[in-house]
Amino acid sequence: MSDNHDRLVDPEKQTDDRLDPALRPQRLRDLIGQDAVRENLEILIQAAKGRGEPLDHVLFYGPPGLGKTTLAHILANEMGVSIKVTAGPAIERQGDLAAILTNLREGDILFIDEVHRLGRAVEEILYPAMEDYALDIIIGKGPGARSLRLKLPRFSIIGATTRLALVTAPLRARFGAVYRLNYYEIGAMEQIVRRAAGSLGVEAEESGIQEIARRARGTPRVALRLLRRVRDFSQVRAEGVITAPVAGEALNLLEVDPLGLDQMDRRVLRAIIEKYNGGPVGLNTIAASVSEESDTIEEVVEPYLLQLGFLERTSQGRIATQKAWEHLGIEFPKGRQGQLI
Repeated sequence: MSDNHDRLVDPEKQTDDRLDPALRPQRLRDLIGQDAVRENLEILIQAAKGRGEPLDHVLFYGPPGLGKTTLAHILANEMGVSIKVTAGPAIERQGDLAAILTNLREGDILFIDEVHRLGRAVEEILYPAMEDYALDIIIGKGPGARSLRLKLPRFSIIGATTRLALVTAPLRARFGAVYRLNYYEIGAMEQIVRRAAGSLGVEAEESGIQEIARRARGTPRVALRLLRRVRDFSQVRAEGVITAPVAGEALNLLEVDPLGLDQMDRRVLRAIIEKYNGGPVGLNTIAASVSEESDTIEEVVEPYLLQLGFLERTSQGRIATQKAWEHLGIEFPKGRQGQLI
């Protein structure tokens, strides 16, 4: 089976995604895209500052690579407080969380990535911490055990998740503000690539910037990764200038097509179309056909295909739409005309 993290367009963070601090916006005014979220956060920040209180607990959710971690750091900068960063899987025991919480200072932000992966026992002590700024500790065992409540400074928790449905209802209810991050519009993607090229000192024509942005799947993390690869190509084969033909040739060589689909995306679509006549076909059958895990297909491949309108999920299974047939250059059967648009 292939390793999904080798994919150039994988929105998950990879080991070579060394983000230059200059590329990450530090303030809300520097944030490109996500206009509705930005406006709501401005109100949230101003209200908290006006009352002299810590920021309300915030939960960000949405596909990976859209800037949830960046937004957490922006909120800390805007509030003028420190931020501690951890992840759900890293907090294995109640004592781990207790150690983190007792080291927070007034107004600090605790950012928990993959918050849906917190263990149930850890969640139980997080509830009073979020609601009452208190930590309940059990001392001793058996009949002699007693409960001790430690007072915590007022702090804010920012959670991030790609799987909102897996965040338990009691935990979700304790976040005062919940925001969804959406894929970026092409105009915002062009601004992100343009700014990154300037920060990296890359010479790029406007047409080259547009070509990279068009293939970046509406995801800033993917755009920055593509920019680095195109920069390497232009340096070796095009005198260091990124033009539309140079970007197109570089990305075609990397098997990223004009809509941002890579080899795995096309394999999934071809399996549905060529092996199962366009569907409907079950997820496990597709996964077996392309030698991938079904979770990988569902969580990594399908979201972008659904966004493009290339795939439909039905109770009978997955169906490739007419758009998908046409994109792959396969004639759409006349008998299905009008059935799938």
